[in-house]
Amino acid sequence: MQTTSSVGVNETPEDAKTGAPNHPVVGNTDLCAIASEAAGRTISPSLYNIDLAPTKAKGRKWTSYSIFTLWANDVHSLGNYAFAIGLFSLGLGGWQILVALGIGAVLLFALLNFSGFMGQKTGVPFPVMSRISFGIRGAQIASLVRGAVAVAWFGIQTYLASVVLRVLLVAVAPGLKDLDSNSILGLSTLGWFSFVALWIVQLVIVSFGMEMIRKYEAFAGPIILVTMAAIAVWVFIEAGGAIQWSGIKGLEGTEMWLTIFAGGALWVSIYGTFVLNFCDFTRSSTSKKSIVKGNFWGIPINMLVFGAIVVVMAGGQYKINGTVIQSPSDIVQSIPNTLLLVLACLALLILTIAVNLMANFVAPVYALTNLFPRHLNFRKAAWVSGTIGLIILPWNLYNNPIVIVYFLGGLGALLGPLFGVVMADYWLVRRGKVNVPELYSEDPKGAYFYKRGVNPKAIIAMLPAAAMAIAIAFIPALAAAAPFAWFIGAGVAALTYFVVADKKQVHEDVSGEPIAVASTH
Repeated sequence: MQTTSSVGVNETPEDAKTGAPNHPVVGNTDLCAIASEAAGRTISPSLYNIDLAPTKAKGRKWTSYSIFTLWANDVHSLGNYAFAIGLFSLGLGGWQILVALGIGAVLLFALLNFSGFMGQKTGVPFPVMSRISFGIRGAQIASLVRGAVAVAWFGIQTYLASVVLRVLLVAVAPGLKDLDSNSILGLSTLGWFSFVALWIVQLVIVSFGMEMIRKYEAFAGPIILVTMAAIAVWVFIEAGGAIQWSGIKGLEGTEMWLTIFAGGALWVSIYGTFVLNFCDFTRSSTSKKSIVKGNFWGIPINMLVFGAIVVVMAGGQYKINGTVIQSPSDIVQSIPNTLLLVLACLALLILTIAVNLMANFVAPVYALTNLFPRHLNFRKAAWVSGTIGLIILPWNLYNNPIVIVYFLGGLGALLGPLFGVVMADYWLVRRGKVNVPELYSEDPKGAYFYKRGVNPKAIIAMLPAAAMAIAIAFIPALAAAAPFAWFIGAGVAALTYFVVADKKQVHEDVSGEPIAVASTH
């Protein structure tokens, strides 16, 4: 994790042994003073610190392979497998599932490129990026909504990983099963041990910053791809080389195509969180080309592989015993060989940690850092975020459908409108022109101060779109449109913002290099 300043430094000296940047340690107030002198304007300590500052263009390390391994992990998450297998339960056959995922993949490829380019150009994380459209204070709305969704899912995903760890431990040491029968605040003794162990592992990884996350994702990606492919091959062999290729409900005509397009739309909605804060990762990308290339292999190509594995797993298991599995963990638990079961469980643990780090940890860490830039850096915010993920007792949230559907679902419905406003402002209104230094200025005449730090036009555009998205998601009479709620919310917000925005205003394109820090994020 970056802990020291390189503002105003063109060449970054490195430690001879570790190769890590070696800068003099300065406090945040002194750092802002250096940045203010470099930028020729006052940089506020309440908006700027070492983690929120833009990254220098030179020395960025996120290559196309780094981007690819993000998707190699995230696409193959247990939650995504459960969703895709659910399409099989709805009655879609093999080719229909592939078409649904293909539609979603093409849309995601485009959306993620547009979102990623923003981070690559400016070098700033999402909370700072959202200041462009929502204002230096209004941006707290966007970052906290994204962070709240993520921190809850961090806890839930850690709990789901702990369930896999319990299976592994009992398989290795059957005597531990006695510790899995009691309940302390809703979790067994073995459950608490498994959860806290994984919780600590993730916090330790995140404590070393985004560079360690990049390295972990690069390590985990190939393991996950090989493991999932191996499980699919094992199922295919067990099924005698045959799978259930056609849908189990015989969907045809209009009903079939509506289900296919709904599946593709929901696939995009699953990534509604990620398309919003993809700049947290691409701010350290080496080039636009690296983003496009990484996204190409990680989204359409990787999702095609993912779809093939889903079809083989679900269709093969259906051929074996006529049942539809819920996720790959169901197959893993049925592996008769203890060694293979343990190896498969370890792979699922590596996968879940990788997904959690990228999808559910980075966003709340940056949100908290943005909320208290004077007091929190990446490491401290990681521990605060992780602690919240623990004290909310996430297993109780996961077992409460009302919380999952209404609280997390309601917050999730806000992500589409947020994305619509940010993208319309950046690409349609400003045409990609950003005055990066002014994103850290409290000057009332600054480009992003608006009215008391909040852009009322962004709020005007977001609120009706959010209300519409929530209504579509929760009102039974609108159930047919529910799969498309994210698109409707994003589209309405983008159109509304484009209509109400001041398109005559002249926007400056000013680089953030003078106040940038070494790219170790």
